[in-house]
Amino acid sequence: MPDSLSGRKLCRRGLCHAEHVIAILSAPSNLGLRPPGPGSTPGTSKAPEAFRQAGLMAELTEAGARDAGVVIAGRYVDDDLTRPSGVVRNQESMIEHSRRLARRITALLDAGDTPLVLGGDCSILLGIGLATSARDGIGLVHLDGHTDFRHPGNSDECASVAGEDLAAAVGLHWPTIADIDDAGPYFDPQHTVHIGHRQDDEEAAEATRVLGLVVAAEEAQATTPGQLASDVRAIADTGYWLQVDVDILDPSVMPAVDSPDPGGLTATELTALLQHLAPHAIGISITVFDPDLDPSGDHARTLTDIFTTGLDQLT
Repeated sequence: MPDSLSGRKLCRRGLCHAEHVIAILSAPSNLGLRPPGPGSTPGTSKAPEAFRQAGLMAELTEAGARDAGVVIAGRYVDDDLTRPSGVVRNQESMIEHSRRLARRITALLDAGDTPLVLGGDCSILLGIGLATSARDGIGLVHLDGHTDFRHPGNSDECASVAGEDLAAAVGLHWPTIADIDDAGPYFDPQHTVHIGHRQDDEEAAEATRVLGLVVAAEEAQATTPGQLASDVRAIADTGYWLQVDVDILDPSVMPAVDSPDPGGLTATELTALLQHLAPHAIGISITVFDPDLDPSGDHARTLTDIFTTGLDQLT
């Protein structure tokens, strides 16, 4: 294993800082995704264990992180034939999971830990938002291959929160989703940054009007990581939540996602960007990796390399 990935070097760089422990919390949800086929369920709920098998947990705990356990989601149900209008897939289970996840994240933040939440699909952003909304001034940095900005105001096809999570996080979804326990909007749109969508993203123009900063993948690749991180801090300040959906990567690097689109970042580019963004994050979440699409485990190991190096200064 290269020295840059060794636990010893991670610890030197601050991952095991005495005042801030990285708390690895598994959130194996698949509730916000459409079924991949009739009678089947999305595989994202297997991601935390796939990361464990690939060595991510071992690398981080050797460097001083701790295992903070798991928040189990409810059973996935393909309810397309029975779900009424105005209700998203697995809505009741998702709301309950969001509440339980929020309580766990709140406890970690109150203890002074830095949560590293391993999803799961990106509907877990609802639970994260519930936790952070009670704290003043927490921005959001959303790295994703899609804007995830579909909502009832721009689409008649709202059903899968994993494609609608950013819109919900800033208050643009049905109140049942965007205002759980009267806590919405979970993030101030003007202190929210999105990076990584492709140029043909249908909701990019609206996201650009609403959010503080929106940067397409191509634009991110044309900017140095240091400059991009500086632009991010100008909007989200420091102490933001960093949400990383792995389909920000090009499918040639990471095909094991539900909606791969060409034109994403390389592994090197994402690693460098994380190295600049992670030091200013109060927590981070990793979502949408699907081990069912990675039978050899090679893609899990690629992600382990990216995150072990990219998060070496998350403190």
